[in-house]
Amino acid sequence: MSAAIFPWQQAAWDQLQVMRARMPHAILFHGAAGIGKAQFIEYFAKSLLCESAGPGGHACGACVSCGWFEQQNHPDYRRVRPEAMEDEPSGDGEEGSEEGKKTAKSKTPSKDIKIEQIRALSDFMNISTHRQGLRVVVLYPAENLNMPASNALLKTLEEPPPGTVFLVSSNSLDRLLPTILSRCRKFALPLPAFDEALAWLKEQGVPDAESWLREQGGAPLAAQAQAENGSREEMDVFLQLLANPGVEAALRCADKLQKVPLASLVSWQQRWLYDMFSYKLSGTIRYYPRYRKELAALADKVHVSKLMAAIKGANERRATADHPLSPKLFIEDMLLEYTKSL
Repeated sequence: MSAAIFPWQQAAWDQLQVMRARMPHAILFHGAAGIGKAQFIEYFAKSLLCESAGPGGHACGACVSCGWFEQQNHPDYRRVRPEAMEDEPSGDGEEGSEEGKKTAKSKTPSKDIKIEQIRALSDFMNISTHRQGLRVVVLYPAENLNMPASNALLKTLEEPPPGTVFLVSSNSLDRLLPTILSRCRKFALPLPAFDEALAWLKEQGVPDAESWLREQGGAPLAAQAQAENGSREEMDVFLQLLANPGVEAALRCADKLQKVPLASLVSWQQRWLYDMFSYKLSGTIRYYPRYRKELAALADKVHVSKLMAAIKGANERRATADHPLSPKLFIEDMLLEYTKSL
C-alpha cells in the first residue's frame, strides 16, 4: 500500500477533508492516467477506516484497523479492479494475490471488471461491520467495467447500503455510463505542475526525466514507469513512421509493434497529432521536442481540416483499443489512415 500521498496531491487532500463531515456514498476521482489516483484513493480508504485519524485526516498507522489494512486483510475493505492488474505492480507495491497468480497461469487475465466481481460485494455489504465504522469499496479503473458490471454497480449506487462508501477512480469520464456519473460526487485530481513533477522525478533518480515527463503528458508516475522500462525503441519505431509516413512502412511497423499495448500506440499518436496541431497554430511543441524538425515539416504541409479529422479519428480509435479483433490489423488500419490523411 502507498505509504503517503504524493507531494502534488496535498491541495486535493486538504479539499477532500472538507467533505468528511458529510461523506457522500460514492466519490468518483478523475484525472489523467499516471498521476497516482489509485494510490490516493487507497490512502484515503485507509484514513476512513482508521480508528484514530490524526491531524489533517491522515491515518494513524498504529491502530488495529491500520494494521489490518497494511496486511491487506481489513474485513471492512474491498478493492475491485481487473484481474490483469492483480499480477502487475499497481504502483502501491502489491504484487497480486495468490489466487490471481493461479488464474493467470490457466488463462489470460481479463482486463475488464466483471459482473461477478460486483455481485461478490453483496455479502460484504449486507453484514455488520467489524469495528462499528464504515465499509469502504475501492474500484478502479472504472472505465474497465464491462456493461453487465456497469449495470450491476449502477443498481448498487441507486440503493446504497448504509455505512458504505465507494471510492471510484477513472482516467476517462467519457467512457462511463452517464447514470453512474450522476450518482457519484465527482472529484478532480489534476496533473501536477510540470516543474513539481520534474523535481519529484529527479528525486527518484530518473535519468532524462524531462523528456520522459513530456512524452507522458506531464504524468510523473507514467514517466517513471516508462523510464524504468529503459527503452524508447518501440516508441521511436512508431514515431519514425509518423514522421515519414508511407504504405509499405506502415505495414512493416504494424508487424513489428503488434505486441505493444494498443492503448499506448494510440496515445503516442494522439500526442504526435496534438504537437503537430500546436506547432501549426502557435509554433510550440509539448510532447516530442526531440522530433521538432519532423513535426514542423509535416505541420507546414498538412491542411488544418485534415489534421483535425486525424485527431478526431485517433480519439475515436482510443475507445476500441482495449478490445481489438486483431492487434496487427488495428495498427495497420490506424497507420494507413494516418498516412492517407497526410
